[in-house]
Amino acid sequence: TDTIGFGHALRRQGNMDTLNNVKTFRESFKEMMDSINKPYDQCIKYLVENIKLDPGFNEFFKWSLENNVPVVVLSSGMEPIIKALLEHLVGPDYVKMQIVANNVATRAGKSSINEEGGWEIVFHDDSGFGHDKSLTLRPYAQLPEAQRPTMFYAGDGVSDLSAAKETDLLFAKKGHDLIQYCVREDIPFTVFADWKDILAKVQEIVYVSSDGRLTHQC
Repeated sequence: TDTIGFGHALRRQGNMDTLNNVKTFRESFKEMMDSINKPYDQCIKYLVENIKLDPGFNEFFKWSLENNVPVVVLSSGMEPIIKALLEHLVGPDYVKMQIVANNVATRAGKSSINEEGGWEIVFHDDSGFGHDKSLTLRPYAQLPEAQRPTMFYAGDGVSDLSAAKETDLLFAKKGHDLIQYCVREDIPFTVFADWKDILAKVQEIVYVSSDGRLTHQC
């Protein structure tokens, strides 16, 4: 939205309103999305051409594939955009990630998402988050101890508030809003600068035995 929507100032105000409980994330994010009139296929093209992958993510993903560590993308973005970005930035192996995200639909009165002002976001659920990421995490947390995985979650902003309390180890990106929320709510977190930091920390914690079993390092 900074360049093709209502701009940086209003986006930051929306984030602050969410952080300070003035608006729900669902409300502020819908305002952001509604400020974009560009046809959806052009939005995808613009993002693919301009978004860069966080340093170290491909190395982390390669390690996860080699060691049978599932990677789940929980996003407040829209699934077609997430898939297009991952295919471009990660390559064909992106299909090995589970993606849980919002979606897109043709706006009432329009004939296609690929016309000016023709699309609108379709939220994943009815929560104030639009996509309550805790709903994906909690079933894993409630498994019997012998089956329950160790959960790592990495986030940076107000779209990640719903997940912050639901994971075993939360990675919060340096200099971003999620840290402010965690400090205020007394939620433990580990700061990361990029995915190289995350990979190093996960490798400290997880031991992969020769038979492929994952255990905690003692």
